Amino acid sequence: MTATMDTAGSVQREPDPDWVSCGQCRMLVYGKRFARMAKVCPGCGWHSRLTVHDRLDALLDPGSIRPVGPGPAVHDPLGFADLVPYPERLDRARRETGLDDAVRVVSATVGGHPIVVAAMDFRFLGGSLGSAAGEAIVTAAETALATRRPLLVITASGGARMQEGALSLMQMARTSNAMAALGEAGLLTVTLVTDPTFGGVAASFATLSDVIVAEPGARMGFAGRRVIEQTIREELPESFQTAEFLFGHGLIDGVAPRKELPRLLAVLVGATAKPADGWADGVTDPVLRDPATLSPPPVDEVVRRARVLGRPTTLDHLANWTDGFVELHGDRAGADSPAIVGGLAELNGLPVMVIGHQKGRTTEELVRHDFGMPSPAGYRKAVRLMRLAGRLGVPVVTLIDTPGAHPGPEAERTGQSNAIAECLRVLGGLPVPVVAVITGEGGSGGALALAVADRVLVCENATYSVISPEGCAAILWRDSDTHAVTAAAQALRVEAKSLLSLGVVDGVVPEPPGGAHRDPAAASVFVRDAVIRALRELHGRDGADLVMARRAKFRRFGSAEVSSKIRETVK
Repeated sequence: MTATMDTAGSVQREPDPDWVSCGQCRMLVYGKRFARMAKVCPGCGWHSRLTVHDRLDALLDPGSIRPVGPGPAVHDPLGFADLVPYPERLDRARRETGLDDAVRVVSATVGGHPIVVAAMDFRFLGGSLGSAAGEAIVTAAETALATRRPLLVITASGGARMQEGALSLMQMARTSNAMAALGEAGLLTVTLVTDPTFGGVAASFATLSDVIVAEPGARMGFAGRRVIEQTIREELPESFQTAEFLFGHGLIDGVAPRKELPRLLAVLVGATAKPADGWADGVTDPVLRDPATLSPPPVDEVVRRARVLGRPTTLDHLANWTDGFVELHGDRAGADSPAIVGGLAELNGLPVMVIGHQKGRTTEELVRHDFGMPSPAGYRKAVRLMRLAGRLGVPVVTLIDTPGAHPGPEAERTGQSNAIAECLRVLGGLPVPVVAVITGEGGSGGALALAVADRVLVCENATYSVISPEGCAAILWRDSDTHAVTAAAQALRVEAKSLLSLGVVDGVVPEPPGGAHRDPAAASVFVRDAVIRALRELHGRDGADLVMARRAKFRRFGSAEVSSKIRETVK
């Protein structure tokens, strides 16, 4: 459906055509069916372009849309004329689209949650970014700031508006500053990338959002395909700059079909809402805090149980805990690591950022997730999500199960040490509650990168150590047989009882008899309740106090006075 504006200034919708030809597979689709399917081809899934009016109607709650009028902007600042004078181009675009310019700003709700939206329409001079469009984006950001609402920007642009010269260029800085103000205020920003999104829009506000989601096939980049090919004199891959390409290179958080977008946005916006009073009332704390209450099996059996593939993974826990998890992807620098998963979720009514190692159950899953051994991109993704949680005031929950960080040459070339160190620094200084649970293997710095927390818990049959028993035996015993490995595990004190006695962990989460793999659902409930009770204890504490206490906690490890007390406890 298209739209024009009548002499009274109201939007008049034109009827959809009887038949529509798919822009990709050329399949003919009955017009009314095409409209019912949100203008997505039923044959190949091609997403056609939507007018800004249709876009907002499809995304937002019915009857909730209220227009927000941007302030006045300069008009034809250069007196520009090419084949047609710039004012004539503007007048024609306004007549044909019923819009004042390329961006429409509204306040509305999505899933009942208030939101401000700035939506671009490619029909208006190719969605080009000029002074009026920049004014609209800034107005949307300022409205979100004034009303403390999340901001959604929907992009569709060919780039800068050349007819406004350097003033068009300045809109990149102008809109970027507006986005920065929202981040500093702790407000969520989301970008929905539609086809196409290029040039100054892609290189400013579009890619500065906390969460970036794209429609299937949507293209985004700084330079267009033809410009790049002409410059480098090479033919680019067919998928270059598409949503799927961007997702595969860690540049956006996800690719979502049009029908899924309202639910996705509702979950994202809802995951930043404040919890109700009295949340977590009635949840029993299962955590064991006295080493004397623990009777662990032999250490070699604990090591075996910690590695059993049937133990619940991070994604298993999230599936058991919440219906509202939105996984976020990518380090925004060209890569993603499937060995770390993370995203926003609602835990018993409390918004949280969950970040965890992910292994898998089958050989195929293990290979796909790099056996739970993150590359630097995984730790950089984790840092991005930690910082987002800090800005939004959302607690962080980490679930740890890794043999260690990925040891390959590519990981070294791309800065594994730096990536882990940055995790340690960022977690140590986050002004929000942080709860870590070692659910399986806690291998060396690759595990510690997610464990600088206010409360560090360990599952009853999990392990935590500076090195694997096999590695320790090979280096110090110069032997790799079973007896040497067992001796190393005993000497390293990798099991929960010793870790609690040493003060390395704050409590032990019980498991079903025989280990978490015997009853993964029950094991997941224990972990969930332990996390909820820890968060309840930390909830409402001042951010500066949390940071000070967290740093003091880790400051004590290795001090002579504390170590002497620990040695007495272990004896």
